[in-house]
Amino acid sequence: MIVPHHGIFVGRAQIPGYSYPRIVTVRDGGLYDITEKSMATVRDIAESEDPAGHVQNARGNLVGEADAVLAHAAEPGSKQVGLLSPIDLQAVKASGVTFVASLLERVIEEQALGDKTRADALRNEVTELIGTDLSKIVPGSDQAMALKQVLIGRGIWSQYLEVGIGPDAEIFTKAQPMSSVGHGADVGLHPISQWNNPEPEIALLVTSKGRIAGATMANDVNLRDVEGRSALLLGKAKDNNASAAIGPFVRLFDASFTLKDVKRAELSLRIEGEDGFVLEGTSNMARISRSPEALVSATIGDHHQYPDGLVLMLGTMFAPTMDRDGPGKGFTHKLNDIVEISTPLLGTLRNRVRLSTECPPWTYGTSHLMRDLARADLL
Repeated sequence: MIVPHHGIFVGRAQIPGYSYPRIVTVRDGGLYDITEKSMATVRDIAESEDPAGHVQNARGNLVGEADAVLAHAAEPGSKQVGLLSPIDLQAVKASGVTFVASLLERVIEEQALGDKTRADALRNEVTELIGTDLSKIVPGSDQAMALKQVLIGRGIWSQYLEVGIGPDAEIFTKAQPMSSVGHGADVGLHPISQWNNPEPEIALLVTSKGRIAGATMANDVNLRDVEGRSALLLGKAKDNNASAAIGPFVRLFDASFTLKDVKRAELSLRIEGEDGFVLEGTSNMARISRSPEALVSATIGDHHQYPDGLVLMLGTMFAPTMDRDGPGKGFTHKLNDIVEISTPLLGTLRNRVRLSTECPPWTYGTSHLMRDLARADLL
C-alpha cells in the first residue's frame, strides 16, 4: 500500500492542463485537487489555524485513484498525473547524529577518512571502547560529559560524538525550498562519490511559529566518503541536485494521528539493485536520543526564524554495513537501485538512484511558482 486509506493527507501534484503544482489530498482512495485562492500552497495550509480541518473540508475534484497515480509515478518518464514533493516554500532542514547506530557510523567515517576498506576494523575498535548502546545517556548531561572525558583520554573523541551526546544538536540545511523531489522521482548522487547510502527518516512539517503540523517521510541521501574526508564538506555531501526525496504526502495531525504516533513509528527500508542485491533494514523512532520537540526547538525560535515554516528531517538509526561487492567492502549504491521507505502511518516513498548530473535539473523555483499563481489569480 503506497498510502494508508485513513488519515488526512496533503501533497502536490503536476496535473495535465496546469503549468504549476496543484494541491491534492486523498479521500476514499481517490486523489482530489483542492487548490483554491489564498490556499494554493502547502505553506498557506500549514500556516492556517486548522490545517487538517481545512484539507478535510475543502472542495475537491477527483483526478485519479491515489494508488494508481502513485504506482505510475514510479515509472520513469510517466506523462500522467505526477506526484511532487509535498512541500513547497518551506526550508528543508535536517538533524544529524540523533541515533546511536548512526553516531557510531559517523565516527567510523571520520576515523576512516572516507576509506571504506578501513571501516570494519575501526567499527570493532570503537564498539569495544564505547559499546553499542548510548540510549540511556542524555545528551549534555553530566554522564555524557564524563563519557566525553574518557573518550578524549583514549584519543577517540569525535565531532560526531560532540553533537551526539553533547549539549547542542546538529542541524543543517539539506536542500533549498522547492528543490526536493517526490515519490517516483530519481534521487541523485554526486558523481565524485564512491561510498554512499540512503537515510530513511521521518520529517516534521513545522510552521513559522514552531508548531508541528504533521509528518512525512524523507530520504536524506548521504555521501559517506565526502563527509568522511571532512565535516566541512557537509554541504557537498548533502545538498546536490535531487538529493532530497520527500513524500509521498504530509499526514496532518488530527485526533487520529499525533506526535506520539511519530515517536513510536518504525521505518522500513528496502534497497533492490539491478545486480540482484537486496538490503532491508529498519529505523525505530523510539530509540532516538533527542526528542522531536527538542530538535525543532534547536532549529526554530528566538535565535532563528522561518517565515514560511520548515520541514525537519529527524535523522536515522540506519547505517548500512552489509557487504555488497565482496568481504570488507561494505555497502554503497549502484545506479538504478530502487529505494523504498515505508511505515504503516505514512505509506511508501519510492525512488530510483541516479547521478545528480543525470537527474532532471531543478529549474522551477519560488519565483516561478509565485508568477504562475498570480496569473491564475490564486494569490
